[in-house]
Amino acid sequence: MSHVVNLDLRSFADFTGHNEQLALVDFWAPWCGPCKALLPTLDELSSEFSGRVRFGKVNVDEHPGKAQEFQVRGIPALVLFRDGEPIANLVGSQSREFLRGWLNKALESQ
Repeated sequence: MSHVVNLDLRSFADFTGHNEQLALVDFWAPWCGPCKALLPTLDELSSEFSGRVRFGKVNVDEHPGKAQEFQVRGIPALVLFRDGEPIANLVGSQSREFLRGWLNKALESQ
């Protein structure tokens, strides 16, 4: 079961801010092939990191202002948040193993 939450302008701040968990936000679009290919990986990682990292996604076609706010220039773009502030980002489709290591490193530095 996917634990990747669809985010909109109202839910974004609550999702990314002021909680004890890291929040990973996937900026994507429905027409983007690499975005679609990344979703199963994010679904699996959301289960694996449940309770430690929250996973959400923002459709850049529906919310272009959010993409601009975080300087998203290409998709898929992954932005990792701690206490509402972006702490790391990646652009392009990444392997499950790479993302697992990236998230573990962020958790270790918490």
